Amino acid sequence: MSAVWTTEVGTAEAQRRREGMLGVPPSGGYALADQEASGITGRRLRAMRGRQAGLTTAGLPTSLCLCASAVKKTLRCLPLFLLPLLLWGVAQSAPAPDAPSVVLVVGAAGDEEYGTDFVQQADLWGRACEAAGAPLTRIGLDPGDDSPDRERLKSHLASEPADSARPLWLVLIGHGTWDDREARFNLRGPDFSAAELNEWLQPLRRPLAVINTASSSAPFLKALAGTNRVVIAATRSGVEQNVTRFGLPFVKALQDPAADLDRDGQVSLLEAFLLASRHVGEFYETAGRLATEHALLEDTGDGLGTPADWFRGLRATKRAKDGAQLDGTLAQAWVLVRSPQEQALSPEVRIRRDQIERELEALRDRKASMGSDAYYRNLETLLLELARLYESPKSADNPLRVP
Repeated sequence: MSAVWTTEVGTAEAQRRREGMLGVPPSGGYALADQEASGITGRRLRAMRGRQAGLTTAGLPTSLCLCASAVKKTLRCLPLFLLPLLLWGVAQSAPAPDAPSVVLVVGAAGDEEYGTDFVQQADLWGRACEAAGAPLTRIGLDPGDDSPDRERLKSHLASEPADSARPLWLVLIGHGTWDDREARFNLRGPDFSAAELNEWLQPLRRPLAVINTASSSAPFLKALAGTNRVVIAATRSGVEQNVTRFGLPFVKALQDPAADLDRDGQVSLLEAFLLASRHVGEFYETAGRLATEHALLEDTGDGLGTPADWFRGLRATKRAKDGAQLDGTLAQAWVLVRSPQEQALSPEVRIRRDQIERELEALRDRKASMGSDAYYRNLETLLLELARLYESPKSADNPLRVP
């Protein structure tokens, strides 16, 4: 979400005071168009202050080696395209207390070419989760047993805590189908539909992200939308049934500095969505082919979704004909691999920071219907509180200080 302060805020003296508190150069402020294009947010302020404080990253975890006997036993049961995943064995970092819990579901590949691509995506998700200290559960990559993947997923979701501050991310890698009535995700063995997955997720009242990178995934977006949920689909309708390319650039974007539009040292779900969508579009354009996939992101709960080309920077600038609320604010606040500066903030500070940024976005949307004095008075109140969160996060007199 882009910040909303502009050169028009208050008097010159008030502007200089705000800039001083926010830790930005007294240059007269940022132009609104520049902010929308670059996606400046409160997190950038934190990133600048983190660099000033000299924060450093933690040491890398050590690697684990698979024993030879286990490797031999497993290799006899697996197709060749799974070998790269087995050969990568790294220790999982100690789980961060509020990092997302990630469930990765890899569907039936069909052809070996697709299997290789699915394993590559799973490998990159594993590395990202390790960097984030996020617990990861994989379904669909083992040799399989008497329990179908469908039942394993259903059972695992039932075992997840219904109420938790830890977000749950469900990632679907594979193929999907659409029969003009319902969308399904293809597994080894019985598949599951969007309606069935929604039923399994219904008991969960915690933050939830569902990233469906499969073909015909758009109906999942409408079925799973809800409060405090981010749903990403690789297609905009069920009839986009060709193999998708969205999944690989998306997981790559999670740790790609090029995706970090607001320059806060980390990549949000929204930023990964935007970069992956751009790469997919470039692929079809370069190949001279008609695009057969158009990803959507939904985080308002209305089930409609917003495409990447509606965004300028990190802010959706187009308006739906029916006046529906645009998506992206919640997705911009959700991050898998946090920057060192973000890790230094307490969960309480992050929660309040995200609340303020959502309030800023809502205030900006109401600007046209508010009086100028009321708008800038509310704007100043929010910006000053945001500045105080970053002004001295480790000082003893800060009620939201980092321990």
